[in-house]
Parts: sequence; structure tokens; C-alpha cells
Amino acid sequence: MGMEILYTTVALIFSICIILKLLFTTKKNLPPSPLALPILGHLHLLKTPTHRTFQSLSSQYGPIVFLRLGSLPVLLVSSPSIAEKLFTQLDVIFANRPKFLASKHITYNYTTVGFSPYGDHWRNIRRLTTIQIFSATSLNHSSSTRTEEIRFAVQKLFLGYEGGTRKVDLSSVFRDLMFNVMTKMVAGKRWTESMDMFGSILQMNLCDYLPFLRWVGFSGTEKKLMDLHRRRNEFMQGLIDEHRQKKAGSSSPEQRKKTIVEVLLSLQEAEPEYYTDDILKGIILIMFTAGIHTSALTMEWAMSLMLNHPKVLDKARSEINNHVKLGQLLEDSDLPKLPYLRCIINETLRVFPAAPLLLPHLSSGDSTIEGYNVPRGTMLWVNAWAIHRDPKLWEEPTKFRPERFEGIEKGGDQGFKFIPFGMGRRACPGSSLALRLVGLALGTFIQCFEWERVGSELVDLEEANRGLILAKVKGLEAMYRPHPSVANLLSQL
Repeated sequence: MGMEILYTTVALIFSICIILKLLFTTKKNLPPSPLALPILGHLHLLKTPTHRTFQSLSSQYGPIVFLRLGSLPVLLVSSPSIAEKLFTQLDVIFANRPKFLASKHITYNYTTVGFSPYGDHWRNIRRLTTIQIFSATSLNHSSSTRTEEIRFAVQKLFLGYEGGTRKVDLSSVFRDLMFNVMTKMVAGKRWTESMDMFGSILQMNLCDYLPFLRWVGFSGTEKKLMDLHRRRNEFMQGLIDEHRQKKAGSSSPEQRKKTIVEVLLSLQEAEPEYYTDDILKGIILIMFTAGIHTSALTMEWAMSLMLNHPKVLDKARSEINNHVKLGQLLEDSDLPKLPYLRCIINETLRVFPAAPLLLPHLSSGDSTIEGYNVPRGTMLWVNAWAIHRDPKLWEEPTKFRPERFEGIEKGGDQGFKFIPFGMGRRACPGSSLALRLVGLALGTFIQCFEWERVGSELVDLEEANRGLILAKVKGLEAMYRPHPSVANLLSQL
């Protein structure tokens, strides 16, 4: 009883302090804002999926909205012109990341490239990942790994075919494929552990906006995060230790640096004080958390949309058949010859961006945007989902029309109205890998099989938030049969 009174008293004192701070230190001329509740601010307005809630607020209050989620000020933007100013003129000010409770425990104390504070460490890690993992040279080097795992996946489907048309859970197929690709690139072997530990859990948490809830152990959130981190850490440390032992026993230095772990261990040898095991595990972690689910879900959304639009699927298959030599399966080098496939991927990312709100930014100083004052310490959400569906920017924005990207397949001429990977300093460094991987995988599945919906009804496209990524409420199932033109090739894999 005594502890309950103590917690209540502390919470009350904290709440009074927050209210007084808001009353006496908040600057005037903030962006438009809904009426807020004491202590909670605008938390009561949030509903899932969050990007739709934010779109609704923007349609009511304008393209730039100021919110208070508990004690944290938040800037909500849904305009490409304002996003452009934020990610160009004010990019340095908004280059930080908020320190979520989740990111504290699972990003090695904010040292990963995605959630590290803006500064020298972030620049070093960003440069390392760009050169060693995501550069054109590195992607070309890992091309055979991606091809091998994609063909392994289609071979499994082919071997499971028993005549007629067969139903398959494509959600699981795509997820397994992406896990295998990443673990093969990182450690040189296929996935053998539980996939659940690398699901996206970085999300809005009440403890982040009402810090006093941490003190009372709200819902055991922190304990769950610590347990998750322990399991992830043990798995990744095992990968490092395994490669370290192999490296110590190897007498052929020229055979090293074939996996990401081996590359990182070589860097550690040169600078052991900086490249600690925790730094290495943070880099590996990004490959698993940022690269797997986003790519698998993009494939799932794309296939769902094509099943609902069979003519698009037929057009994609015709393009592949016309540009890939007869008797050969799709290769990484074929992708530049398949502009319509890239249009399909771009249109999928427009309608269902993997990260609908991108990743959150945090301002390191006071700023002015569109004539409004934005105080230091404000978290920024850019609603890419809303921008991608703005009828002022896109004709028939809710319709799936890959043709809208014809002639501009790479998306470069779309400016800030097409931002599935973010923009500015903190844009996703792995976008090139994602586009190559999804393109090759999606193209191979289209080339190798004929696809149909399970029934006459359209595939359900209802959205669900899972952490910071956009998933389908109902996993994708489809009917398939091997395409006659490649059946012989599949039998020889």
C-alpha cells in the first residue's frame, strides 16, 4: 500500500511539472494543433493504423500539425514541399533520432546506424555500411548469394507441386526467403533460429511519452525488451564467435571477407578499440531488423496487388519472357532490362510504403518552418503514406497503376512526393539492396509460376501497423502452378 501511494505521489508531481513547463515555457506561434488533454496531450487521438490517424489530423488541421504526445512535442508533416525543406535546409537540425525505450535496449545503447545520434559515430557507421555492404561493388559481390537463395525458394515450391493448382502461404514463403538471404549474406548459412526475435518492435510506447510509467514497471515493457535483447545478442554473438574461430584456424587469407561478419572482423582487427563486438552486432542487427520484414512485406503487397490486377501480372511476365533468354532464369544483370517490373515495385511502394511514417527524427535546436516556431527536442513524423496518396499530387492516388511510373522507373524525377526510403542524411542506406532483392525475387516468382487468387474474391488489402512497418492484416495465400516454359529448368535446380 505504501509503495502505491509513493508511485501515485511521484506521478502527480511529475505531471504538475510537465503542465507548468507547458504553461510557462512553450513558445507562441506553434503550428496548428488540436485541443489537448492535461498530461496526455494528444495521446487519446491515436488509433491504429497510425498513418491513417495522422492523415485524418492533417486533413483537418493542415499539412503541418503540432502535437503533444504526453511530454514529447511532435511535428507531423504531410506535404512534399515542407518535407523537402526539412530534409534539405533544416536537415542537420532534424538529423537526430528520439531515444525510445525500445531503441535503448535493442540498438546497443543507440549505437546502430538507424538510431545513433547524429555525430561522428553515426558518420563512421554510415560510411562503413555504405562502402562495405551497400555499395555497387558489394552488391555485385553478393549477387550470387541472392540468386542462389531465390532459386532455392522456387525449387521448394516446384518440388511441392502435385498437379493442378496448389495453394501456398506466400507470406511465409517470402519471409523465409528474406531471412535466408540475409543470414547467407551475413554469416554464409541459411536461417536456423526463431524468426520472431527479429520482428519490428520499434514503435510508439506509452513509456516513451509518459516517462513516469517506466518507474512503475508499466506492463513489464522494459523487462520484455531486455529479454528480447538478450536472445538477439546471444544469437549474433554466436555468429561472430563462430566466424572468429574459423578465421583463426584458416591458413588462406585470400579466402576471407566472403561474408559480412568476416568483413567486420577484419575491421575489428585493424581498430579493436572502436569496432567492439557490440558495434559489430549493431551493424548485423540492422541487416536483420531493417532488411528482412520490409522486403518480405513489399513482395507480399506487390503480389497481392497483381493478383487483384491480373493484366499487370501478365504484362510483367511478358516483359520477362521478352528480355530473358529462352532456357534461362532471371539474373541480377537482367533487372535494368525490365522497366515495367520496376514500375510495379515503385507503385507498390507508393500505395503501401514499407515504413509509412518513415523513421522518426528529433530536432537538436529551435527552428522555423512555414513561419511557425518549432522548439528544440521536437520529434518529427513525415507521413509518406499520406503524401503518396495525396490527390493534389497523384491522379487517382488510391488506384494501383504501375504505368504512372513509366519513363521514370527509378523514381528519381518524383522529388519529395515519392519518398518510400526517406530523404536527406538519414535516408535508408539499404534502398539499392532492397530494390535489387525485391526485383529479382518478384521477377523470378513471376517467371517460374502462374498465379491466381484462392477464390473469386479480391485479395484483402486491409492494413496493420507492426512496429514502424506496414503489414497486411491477413497473410497472403495464392494458387500456383509451374509455368510450362520453365518447368524443365526448375526440375534441374
